[in-house]
Amino acid sequence: MSSVRVKICGLSSAATLDAALDAGADLVGFVHFPRSPRHVSLDDAGRLARQARGRAERVVLLVDPDDALVAAALEALDPDLIQLHGRETPQRVAEIRERTGRPVMKALGVACAADLAPLPAYAAVADRLLLDAKAPPGSDLPGGNGRSFDWDLLKAAVLPTGTMLSGGLHADNVAAALACTGLTAVDVSSGVEIRPGEKDPARIAAFVTAARKPA
Repeated sequence: MSSVRVKICGLSSAATLDAALDAGADLVGFVHFPRSPRHVSLDDAGRLARQARGRAERVVLLVDPDDALVAAALEALDPDLIQLHGRETPQRVAEIRERTGRPVMKALGVACAADLAPLPAYAAVADRLLLDAKAPPGSDLPGGNGRSFDWDLLKAAVLPTGTMLSGGLHADNVAAALACTGLTAVDVSSGVEIRPGEKDPARIAAFVTAARKPA
């Protein structure tokens, strides 16, 4: 049995959530960020989270949330994990983790070796790190842009157990990404879509299969 853990992020409908769950996703993510094409209201996210209860870890993705939004998301979704995908400092990550009592995953954008310098500070306060391609200048989205980064940058890095790889992944390159980085957890959003925000059940299934295919 493959030990690779797979997260399908940006799910926004009951049908595509079922597709992810049926494919065997370990984590399912719901984006609450109005500028994203994958944005769902907290009410809708709550319904999806209840649908996934007991079948996968439920993740709410927030971007630079204030305390009120964190509390509202917690009440609406009762998430298993809070994903912070903005410019949150290590101090803010620690504060949200302590305030909510929930595990926190911090996403960090990577484009060059210097972007790995903050990893130890975040690893000390987050339960999991997610390494994503840094958003291009002027982008409205901190992630989900369908871009990858140079995975070779991670070969010399000391990464915490459970670090998750994201950014430009799809069924045709996820095995190579895992082999190159040595990581055992991946996160995909745009790579299983027909168009931004519209997930494709067939691509979801193909991605999960490819990620878990024995090397």
